[in-house]
Amino acid sequence: MNSMTLALAACAAALLPSVLMPLTPQSLRRALMCMMLFSSGVLAMAAGVLGLVQPDVATTLPLGLPWLPMHVRVDALGAFFLLVIGSLTAPVAIYSQGYLRHEPRIGVLMIFLPLFVLGMLGVVIADDAFSFMLFWELMSVSSWFLVTFEHTRAENRKAGFIYLLMAHLAGLLILGSFAVLYAAGGAFTFAAMRSAELSPLWASVAFLLAAFGFGTKAGVMPMHGWLPDAHPVAPSNASALMSGIMLKVAVFGFIRVIWDLLGSGDFQWWWGALVLAAGSSSAVSGVLFALQQHNLKRLLAYHSIENIGIILIGLGLAMLLAAFAHPLLAALGLIAALYHTINHAQFKGLLFMGAGAVLHSTGSRDMESMGALIHRMPVTAACFLVACISISALPPFNGFVSEWLTFQTALMAPQLGGAMLTAIVPFSAAMLALAGALAATCFVKVFGVVFLGHARSEAAANAHEVDAWMKLGMIIPAIFCALLGLLPVVFIPLLDAVPVALLHISLADAVHGQGWLWLAPIDASHASYSAPLALAGMLLLGGLAWWWLHPAGGRIRKGPMWSCGNPHVHARMQYNATSFSQPLRRIFQGVLQADEHVHTERPVHALLTRHVRHAVHVGDPAVKWLYQPLGALTLKLARHLHQAHQSSIHAWLGWTFATILLLLAVFT
Repeated sequence: MNSMTLALAACAAALLPSVLMPLTPQSLRRALMCMMLFSSGVLAMAAGVLGLVQPDVATTLPLGLPWLPMHVRVDALGAFFLLVIGSLTAPVAIYSQGYLRHEPRIGVLMIFLPLFVLGMLGVVIADDAFSFMLFWELMSVSSWFLVTFEHTRAENRKAGFIYLLMAHLAGLLILGSFAVLYAAGGAFTFAAMRSAELSPLWASVAFLLAAFGFGTKAGVMPMHGWLPDAHPVAPSNASALMSGIMLKVAVFGFIRVIWDLLGSGDFQWWWGALVLAAGSSSAVSGVLFALQQHNLKRLLAYHSIENIGIILIGLGLAMLLAAFAHPLLAALGLIAALYHTINHAQFKGLLFMGAGAVLHSTGSRDMESMGALIHRMPVTAACFLVACISISALPPFNGFVSEWLTFQTALMAPQLGGAMLTAIVPFSAAMLALAGALAATCFVKVFGVVFLGHARSEAAANAHEVDAWMKLGMIIPAIFCALLGLLPVVFIPLLDAVPVALLHISLADAVHGQGWLWLAPIDASHASYSAPLALAGMLLLGGLAWWWLHPAGGRIRKGPMWSCGNPHVHARMQYNATSFSQPLRRIFQGVLQADEHVHTERPVHALLTRHVRHAVHVGDPAVKWLYQPLGALTLKLARHLHQAHQSSIHAWLGWTFATILLLLAVFT
């Protein structure tokens, strides 16, 4: 059995629930959907691992158009993304068995959730432009049904409209990129496009169309406007797949078109500089806006923008280094980006599942109404803490490894070209460091406000732990976060097939040169890292601190909490999400443009305050300065066209005559 057989079996398993839905009793639909999605995830993981070991298996399916059958292929790049898709789909399927237990409209999810997974699987194995766009649109349209699942709410309908609009705009841009490649190659197959020769001008046109198309789908700043609205309103199991996998499928499409079809040998230096700048701005801006959110799922959505930015920093560095003929360092940047891709799939999927567990238990996404959930949801809190440490890039978990590799790529990069390129690489490294520090601050806020302290509402005080299915679905990605962080030397050589295929260079010898204990990118004399030793050191220091503070036979004195003389300690005395982020909101006021209002009620005397209300709103500047003006311009043009449609027959004859004259002038 080869990787292609397993990949097609994964697609069939994802398709089956939608086909069998009309024939399945209502009571069995949830179990069938979750079982088949789990099978699809496991088969995709197996296909990915086998494809990385034995890549490049292709076949032609008797589907598609009469003159264009469907070409599918599992190469190293597709195999890696099959592994990414499967590694999160399987635990989300387990999680969904508990999350959807009391969901009456399971039929809608049974159709579109499996089709969403099928679309993502099809994109990564497609080997021609027609198949790619077919599965791409299937992924986009089916996910729209997930975003608008609770369509009775106005915010869901609005989010769905914006999402569908941006998704189709991205599709048109990607289609334009394929059109350029088709014109040069003369066929829709990727093999023909790969062998086509493009002039620097047309190669740049294809690059820009693909970059803006896939960047819109990935949520890159400032093309991210749909993402903070769409992810929070979808069911949490769907949000985990959208943020954890769908955004990475857009990253896959970018790598497929730019690195594979155009080819790394044709990179122009400004391509990498543009990607690096976009990644740096997305990383910092995403985490800055995440810090100001008090809706838990909206905060996580903004952090997806941040982590897509981190992936793009690695890809941008790799593109710059490849353009200036430093293939080994370019391979390191590509490995860093790919490793962060699978890392982000795990910890962001886990964070959205944790947010879904909190929503399931408390009925709220508002962090201001939470608190003390660690006592009532200990397993959820432990898994969420693992994800918080991972996304904050702290050892020994997986987020640290991929960001450390990205830093090493930037630090080892030689002087490139002129002064601007020499400055942009360390500047991007500084932006990555700032994003990491802000992310750690943000998740201190999230975990502290949601799980620690006192309960801020009756719902939080009466919260309960979720069932075994949901707990198991969260435990599996938590284990993956630990394994990917502790054993990078085992996993990174598996990814080595991708730079071998795209850059024709291997990092396996450099990684394995220091044994299984040490990760040494390129050369141990520059830098090395041992996650097991780091964990052992932290455990040793923690144990010594515990022994010092709790000597044998010693008693711990407990006393009442000091509350400035107030005998009653209550939830309003503690920091909330808004107050925690206030110092950073002041520092970055020029970027955030926060709108704050303080209303004080003094009905009796000017010195006697009864109530103070503090409201803060942080809008998105991209929405204010880009999307709203474009929307207004579009509506204005539509009104003019509406008036033109109501013109007399003489006006229509005049337009027809002018069109004929124009065509004669152009084609004669």
